[in-house]
Amino acid sequence: MRIYQVDYDLREQRDYQALYERLRSYSVWCRPLESTWIIGTTQTAAQVRDYLKGAMDPDDGILVTRLSGEAAWANVSDDRASRYLKELLERQAA
Repeated sequence: MRIYQVDYDLREQRDYQALYERLRSYSVWCRPLESTWIIGTTQTAAQVRDYLKGAMDPDDGILVTRLSGEAAWANVSDDRASRYLKELLERQAA
């Protein structure tokens, strides 16, 4: 399984529930920041991007980056997200 960080910039205010549902459809996910998700999948970065873009406006931005194990963060959404992210990255580095 690959671990990706997904960041997006939603240009217009509208209902993005379909995007959130797609992100939650991955068996591994957490949302440490408002516009940042961490997901686990066997898909490539391009496949993830294309799948998620299907629920976004054409002018919305998205960045999908594969994580390799080293990271640092502060003030994420909650302690559970922080612990989960640390666990995912440790597994990825092993």
